[in-house]
Amino acid sequence: MTGTLALVGGGEWRDGCSFDAGLLAASGGTDVLILPTAAAYEKPDQAVESAKRWFASLGATAIGVMVVGRADAADEANVAAVRSARFIYVGDGSPLHLRSVLKESPLWQALEEAWRGGAVLAGSSAGAMVLGDPMVDPRGGAFTLGLGLLENVAVLPHASTWSHDRVHRTIKLAPASVALAAIDEQTALIRSSDGSWSVDGVGEVSIYRSGEEVGLEALPS
Repeated sequence: MTGTLALVGGGEWRDGCSFDAGLLAASGGTDVLILPTAAAYEKPDQAVESAKRWFASLGATAIGVMVVGRADAADEANVAAVRSARFIYVGDGSPLHLRSVLKESPLWQALEEAWRGGAVLAGSSAGAMVLGDPMVDPRGGAFTLGLGLLENVAVLPHASTWSHDRVHRTIKLAPASVALAAIDEQTALIRSSDGSWSVDGVGEVSIYRSGEEVGLEALPS
């Protein structure tokens, strides 16, 4: 049985992210390991500080693990920290950079092992996008390879900010076997440890398959 998984549409670590309290409870602890990898070129230290302030307000401690390049994803101390964590949160930024750093790395293997061993895993925007396969390509809304923690699931974050035409194009381009989750900011699509799915937060989640809107039952258990 895996741990809880939260796919967040963006706008993480701020008021409205009511689901974080439940994720903390599911982890059974008060520490959250923050991976600011996707923000490597966008002040990752500030991302960690935002997470620290937010989780402190929830009575928890956020700990930044500064994995910003490929060498960091092979560092033994970083890998060990991820492997032993009970709550791992992958922040927003560039999904393409995040994918290039984590792909086939020791740290990615440790993250998978932690989640499959029962740890809570959350990813926001870029952090959510890379977890599926295929992945929505941020350069145009088509599809590219993801890291494949979830097969045949793709995440479209910040959904309420996309134009109707861009969303429609992405839905049309999605392979028939893929469940495309369009997730608003400060909103989480959550897979519990028993494989059931739910939605929490201030916005909405829409699931599309074969060009049609479907329910959460279209997602893999």
